[in-house]
Amino acid sequence: MSHTALQQQFLAFYGEPAQGIAAAPGRVNLIGEFTDYNDGFVFPCSLEFRTKVLFRTRSDNQVVVRSLSYPNELEQFAINSEIVEGKSHWGNYIRAVAYVLQRAGHQLKGVDLLIDSDVPQGSGLSSSAALEVAIGGMFNHVADLGLSVERIALFGQEAENDFMHCKCGIMDQLISAKGQLGHALLIDCQDLSTKAVQIPDDLCLIIINSNYPRKLVDSEYNQRRVDCEQAAKIMGVVNLRHASAELLAASKPQLSDTQYRRAHHVITENERVIAATDALQNNDMAALRLLMTASHQSLKHDFEVTVPATDGLVEICNAVLGERGAVRMTGGGFGGAIVCLCRTDDVNVVQEAVKQHYSKRFNLQADIYVCSAGAGLQIEIF
Repeated sequence: MSHTALQQQFLAFYGEPAQGIAAAPGRVNLIGEFTDYNDGFVFPCSLEFRTKVLFRTRSDNQVVVRSLSYPNELEQFAINSEIVEGKSHWGNYIRAVAYVLQRAGHQLKGVDLLIDSDVPQGSGLSSSAALEVAIGGMFNHVADLGLSVERIALFGQEAENDFMHCKCGIMDQLISAKGQLGHALLIDCQDLSTKAVQIPDDLCLIIINSNYPRKLVDSEYNQRRVDCEQAAKIMGVVNLRHASAELLAASKPQLSDTQYRRAHHVITENERVIAATDALQNNDMAALRLLMTASHQSLKHDFEVTVPATDGLVEICNAVLGERGAVRMTGGGFGGAIVCLCRTDDVNVVQEAVKQHYSKRFNLQADIYVCSAGAGLQIEIF
């Protein structure tokens, strides 16, 4: 929806115009899965899909929120008292960000908010991080908190970890806050340093959501984190960022089979991320294909987060592209999406192959998004 149309909606809801808009994007991770909470390397890009938060400050301590995705619901809470979970799942993300900012000692202001988002929910494109970063950016502006984009991202991660009870790493929030138009971002999750790598003009980004019904995702995700932490402890390192293939081999007798395979994925995935950064910079499809294929196989066998539907989508794309593309599952797994890098000329070929084969094999309809890399958090004042 255009800013003018959103402003009209805001006026209809609140009787006064919005003062500005905070917008943050969804993301896709090209490679580097489950490495972020192990202080490793990831290589995502932000997307043109965005969550927009129109805002106007209030004279009291109330936060009043409406969402165009949930037109019949109203979320409201006070920022001068203890913030606890409410009945609305989407509303809890706003409460979560306010909670962690309040906990850190920041003085917030009451606001009227209107949320609009075209980030597809449940597709593994991180609609929750986009919302957290947009809300964090909004509070940072209206309350003049002086936070860097890195701090806004860290507060978003805290909101997810400590209020929403999902033990995610920093990747989703940081790429949403810091993404650069037309670029992927190599992120070192240990020190949050970044390196922007331009996506070649002739390279297309296709995200295909399996629409496989995701179940027990948070509990399984959190269990993978526990597996990694236990493996690191047995190997005598702070986290798996500091483990090597040699240390893993030497520690194998002390590790359970599950711990070994989880650690093996993270250690090899970090190596693949660094190699993929060079491959993208050189527009080297052959190298990208090998690295993304190895990543998918590792996620399937070592980390056990793929499902037949996402494996099937990868197979369909690989079969039709051959050496002309690079494909793997992306995101938290247990369903969700795959990411496919291919030349512009092959986009229609991929779309047709998925339409022809996927529903026949899995009795599901896939959503296909042909994407570009968008910008990170932006605040615009009207």
